[in-house]
Amino acid sequence: MSISSRTRRIIELLLRSDQELTAAHIAAEIQMSSRTVHRELATVEDILHEHGVELFKKSGLGIRLHGDESALARLAQLVSVSEDIEFSPEERQLYVICLLLESIEPIKLYALAHELKVTVPTISSDLDELDGFVHKFGVVLTRRRGYGVELSGPEEQLRDMIRQLIQLRIDDTELIATREEHLVHPLDRQLFALAGKSEMEAVETILWSWEEKWAGRLSENSYTELLIRLSIALRRIRAGKTVVAQYAAEQGTVLASHREADAIYLTGLLSERMQLALSPAESAYISRLLRLAQAEDLSLLPADDLALTEKVRLLIQYVQGVMGADYGNDRSLREGLFYHMKDALQRLNDGQNIRNPLLDQIKKDYTVLFGIVREAADRVLSDVVVPDEEVGFLVMHFGASLERLKQLRRDVRAILVCSSGIGSSKLLQIRLQKELPQIQIVGRVSWYEASRTEKDKYDLIISTVDLPLDPGQYMKVSPLLTEGEADRLRSFVQAALDRKRTEVFIPEDYVPSEVSAFERLLSLKTTLDEMVNLIAQFKVIRLDEQSGELPLILHEACRYEEARGVLTDASLVTQRLVQREQSGSQIIPGTEVALFHTRSEEITRSSLSLYRLGTPLMVDTEPRARLSQFLLMLAPRTLPKEILEVLSEISAMLLDTEMIDLLETGEEAEIRDYLTIHLKIFFNTKTEASEM
Repeated sequence: MSISSRTRRIIELLLRSDQELTAAHIAAEIQMSSRTVHRELATVEDILHEHGVELFKKSGLGIRLHGDESALARLAQLVSVSEDIEFSPEERQLYVICLLLESIEPIKLYALAHELKVTVPTISSDLDELDGFVHKFGVVLTRRRGYGVELSGPEEQLRDMIRQLIQLRIDDTELIATREEHLVHPLDRQLFALAGKSEMEAVETILWSWEEKWAGRLSENSYTELLIRLSIALRRIRAGKTVVAQYAAEQGTVLASHREADAIYLTGLLSERMQLALSPAESAYISRLLRLAQAEDLSLLPADDLALTEKVRLLIQYVQGVMGADYGNDRSLREGLFYHMKDALQRLNDGQNIRNPLLDQIKKDYTVLFGIVREAADRVLSDVVVPDEEVGFLVMHFGASLERLKQLRRDVRAILVCSSGIGSSKLLQIRLQKELPQIQIVGRVSWYEASRTEKDKYDLIISTVDLPLDPGQYMKVSPLLTEGEADRLRSFVQAALDRKRTEVFIPEDYVPSEVSAFERLLSLKTTLDEMVNLIAQFKVIRLDEQSGELPLILHEACRYEEARGVLTDASLVTQRLVQREQSGSQIIPGTEVALFHTRSEEITRSSLSLYRLGTPLMVDTEPRARLSQFLLMLAPRTLPKEILEVLSEISAMLLDTEMIDLLETGEEAEIRDYLTIHLKIFFNTKTEASEM
């Protein structure tokens, strides 16, 4: 059967979705007009009818496929293997790169044209456009008559390019959670193969073993990046595509670091369990990946981009001023916006397209709020063009804050898994509180934490993405929780309640309310102890004699902290601080104050000190900045989340002009009093929240 590219893409989208889709949503996803979608739907219905599948239409919500599993499976097979399948130009070009990356020898032009069912001139035109793209990765696209077409370059650069290709089309959560047999598009299957999807489950098991040995966890982003890059590398190694010996020279440097044991252990696990003999160069490459993943975690405060923090503050301030809602005191909103905007602004600056499948529903449910956030984004983020899709994500954060409700007594414990960020998970939580008040949300976790969470900690998992779990263990819904999903979830919850009532095993010491209250009390005690310790040991130190170079000044400060018993190795901690500064200036915009911070094994306790320079220092930032004083915030490598919350709260104070004035000219006692007053407010807010 001949199926056009448009028809196939519509069917693929409907097959992937478990909820109703509007014509506008379909049009946005596959980049065509709504009118064209309506016109194609007639053809879609004819094809569906032939294969026993119905196009179910629900007024006001959209359309979805309805049919038994075998019929849907046959339909998926049809659109994936159709001999007359058509690619969009972008899909075709990505597919060509995939074929070249997979091949062990040059491919003839006519072979590429035959594979994609286009003419040789069309392929030649595609290669012209691809030449500049691959060049950005240090890769060469060679075309010679009689020889063919091939990609060549350092293997590590080719692996970097594979990682970028995957990100152009596939979300990381989708890559990790989706099973290969569910893929319907040939390009997706090619990208999954390049990503080493077949290796991924084994690599993840190895990473779990390594983390247990390491006695510490990477951040979710670092873990995800390491997992995917290791899977890519192992698949390339199996195909005989290995890095050259230049990494062998680097290996001595990498493995001589304080992470030597971790790198050797991980490399050994990979070699043993994957049954691969890793060359010294490959071992060094894997060690470099590990070092990069761990380096990302050297930062004590993830939300330490003070320029971005200021934008978040202004965004909240604008929306609050128009709506009158007290957004400013919502710490969760502030943190959620920061983490979302950090990635979103990078994508916008890189010119990447942003897709938001919930945009139509968001505009419908939050019409007024959308307009206000649109105005706020235009004012605060005036240096970038913010599309409606991105504004929609911001609205989800504000919507979650606006609709936040106090916790009610509930019978079923659930954990949430979301891929669209903190805002979508909180918005889903609010919807659940309204629709199913018997559900107690005990945590929001990432895709890879869901399967690690102990089963006695929850009764069910609610997810917005497919998970690598038995379908009976979780229910997939959209962040906006449609009426149909709420009905299905009620049945799911009832089944969970029934299981709870019939379960035989109940731990003898299980007392839900008392244990929960005691855990909250312990959390509050940890927070209070940290606040008291930081404030009591806060010092203002003047550095009159200084070298005029930032690394040496930081080393002098670390030597002082070493004398105070805060750390055991001033040189190593100085290296951490310098490395963090090199990745982005820590000077507060518009001031002469900086916040330097790190965490490592060499630091024995958390500490906060203010250093004032006898002679201001000009720092080589863009633009150049003047540094007169800096806060030095240090903490051990591993520490409770309560301590991180306190340190994050202190960093947030740096947006207050009163705090900046005190740091520049205030006495030690004045600064200590300011910290005491504001941390007391933070503690009171945390106490009230724990009682909800």
